[in-house]
Amino acid sequence: MTQIQLARVLTVAGSDSGGGAGIQADLKTVTSLGCYGSSAVTALTAQNTMGVQGVHGCPAGFVQQQMESVLTDIGTDAIKTGMLFSREIVEVVANQISQFGVKNVVVDPVMVATSGDTLLASEAVNAVIKFLLPLATVLTPNVPEAEVLCAALRELKKSEAGKAETTPGTSGTDIADNSAGKIESVADMRAAARFLHSAGAQSVLIKGGHLPLKADATTHTSEVGVRTVRLVSSAKSDPTGLSVVDVLFDGAEFVEFWKPFVNTSNTHGTGCTLSAAIAAYLASGKSVVEAVEGGLIYVSNAISTSISIGKGHGPLNHLHLMKPALAPATKANFVSMLKNSCVSEWDQYIDHKFVRGLADGTLDTESFKYYIRQDYIYLLHYARGYALAAFKEQTMDGIAQAAQIALGIVREATDVHVKYCESWGISHKELIATKEATANMSYTRFFLEKGMSGDRLDLYVAMAPCLIGYGEIGLKLMNDPNTKREGNPYWAWIQNYGEADFQAAVQAGEELLERLYEETVPVSNTVRLEQLCENFRQATLLEVKFWDMGLNREL
Repeated sequence: MTQIQLARVLTVAGSDSGGGAGIQADLKTVTSLGCYGSSAVTALTAQNTMGVQGVHGCPAGFVQQQMESVLTDIGTDAIKTGMLFSREIVEVVANQISQFGVKNVVVDPVMVATSGDTLLASEAVNAVIKFLLPLATVLTPNVPEAEVLCAALRELKKSEAGKAETTPGTSGTDIADNSAGKIESVADMRAAARFLHSAGAQSVLIKGGHLPLKADATTHTSEVGVRTVRLVSSAKSDPTGLSVVDVLFDGAEFVEFWKPFVNTSNTHGTGCTLSAAIAAYLASGKSVVEAVEGGLIYVSNAISTSISIGKGHGPLNHLHLMKPALAPATKANFVSMLKNSCVSEWDQYIDHKFVRGLADGTLDTESFKYYIRQDYIYLLHYARGYALAAFKEQTMDGIAQAAQIALGIVREATDVHVKYCESWGISHKELIATKEATANMSYTRFFLEKGMSGDRLDLYVAMAPCLIGYGEIGLKLMNDPNTKREGNPYWAWIQNYGEADFQAAVQAGEELLERLYEETVPVSNTVRLEQLCENFRQATLLEVKFWDMGLNREL
């Protein structure tokens, strides 16, 4: 029997009978992210998408017994807390975390359900601040929760200051109140994060879903000491231009995560899902920033592929990362299914060391020159791929479209790319004389073989990681304020793939994939879907090898 070591996550939270939030959402999230999930139930709720019809709290002693049962046998690499219901339960949970020395603790201060129903007794708020926040690796309040916590913390600080005044040699007049009252801006979110951090949490993430903004990461001006990250997910930009920003503070640096606002009512369990995802990533060895970024992308994709169930606030799609054959058959967003079938491989591709070297300008210039010489050969075969696609098309319009793309690639290779290589001191004669590297040969013959032996969709899927991935990389690097611009020899390359023309080509390519999938693959044919996802995964790995080839100048 094969022994598989999984990262372990214990969720201590309430049960949602509707399945969209609470421990049900947590366990789905943890499982889909490749971890082993266990649970300690703090309360039972009678709940659906319309609201909470009833709550039955568990005795604090029984919550302790559940946690002890899990921690003395299975153990855990992270704990996520959600709905804790009462002061007594808060204290028990804090004692168990301390007793067992759990290092990764994500505290989601669940107070009110999406429907507006109260889930935490008011007297328990102070207990959360006193006992749980000092143990928290990450605290994850939304805007209303942050306002409640800040108000309670302010009163606690005033109370402690008053007591200090009666102690000889102390003064209670200097109360640090960096908190926002009403949180209405990103600056208020930063102030609230800083104030809550003073209560002992290692990092504070203020979630901005309740506060969509007109600005975006490309136009917003951050303050000194604030890092901006533009999240790349399958979520489409809101037609009103709204964005959501989540603010993370670790005591030294602010990180703002920007993403498109998704206008949907299917947001039930969003907070539970995010905190569970962050816990899963921490349990797997990610840093806090990496875990938060990964969790936010997971949630954004889960919202953008959400499920319309019930009459009220529907749940997220927690299974969007799972293999398509194991998920409900759907024709929605085929491109997202392809990418989600190989998340690890896709991350290796778009965040490769070669790509990071392009972003900060530290990539060895000889490696880059080797890469662009090989890219000339790749473009030759890429044009052949679209010529083959024209042969496979069944209509005049389809033939014309594929042929035009092939001709466009030829013009790119013989004009633009040749001139670009000349700017790097590589002559046309040297380009033609370049010997094809093994990684180049493996990749191009792979997609040509898929086109020869399969149909149009096989061919387009096998070539898709190049188009979609370069578009994602270009857009990500061009919009990331940390990307070096002045004096970066690779900035022109980044701009080429991040600007509107190439992004339009990416959109057209994705629309073609969606249309062909819709036309040629029946919903019930999950075997075909798995085959296409595997082709996409293999092509993505060959893209990784292509970066390796350039980085190491491998022949």
